[in-house]
Amino acid sequence: MTALAIGAAIYPASGARAQLPPGVFAGEPDATLAPPGDYALDTAHTAVLAKVSHIGYSLSVFRFDRVEGTLHWDPSGAADALDAAVETASISTPVPGFSAQLAGPEFLNSESFPQARFISTRFAKIDPTHARVEGEFTLFGKTAPLTLNVELIGAGKGIMGHPRLGAEAVGSLKTADFGLPAVLGPTVQLVIDAEFARTN
Repeated sequence: MTALAIGAAIYPASGARAQLPPGVFAGEPDATLAPPGDYALDTAHTAVLAKVSHIGYSLSVFRFDRVEGTLHWDPSGAADALDAAVETASISTPVPGFSAQLAGPEFLNSESFPQARFISTRFAKIDPTHARVEGEFTLFGKTAPLTLNVELIGAGKGIMGHPRLGAEAVGSLKTADFGLPAVLGPTVQLVIDAEFARTN
């Protein structure tokens, strides 16, 4: 079933919410509705954003278009594990010509360091819809701790027998930890909207 068909069923032209097609279930803000198991990122419904200072005037927003990741999910929190990576060359920005410059040797040096990677070391539940995920972030061959503050968006039976789990995670990196250019400001804010589908 195509995303267009599902979208048409959920949001018909009249604007009223219709019943979902057979085998498609909406997510709910209840993490226990996603059964334990191994999940993979649904890259069509995942966004990785980096926000940096635009010389003190505003925040420039960059998007990474190619991302992959796996999640071992345990609603009890006893055995959660996350491993995710982005291709640094996939950075995009609306400023003409700037994406290539950002991917080049002056900034991300994507040819020499094609990936940035996060591996979790600890999940800490805060309340039913919020958690803190601690881990190690690697960029330019340098690794530093990174904490993500996570908010559950929805979990449930998913689509055609593949349960799903979606969340938004926010964290920040110190540019000095990785030798990023000072023009980006002291920190880079990360905003990750991710949807996972169970693979087993």
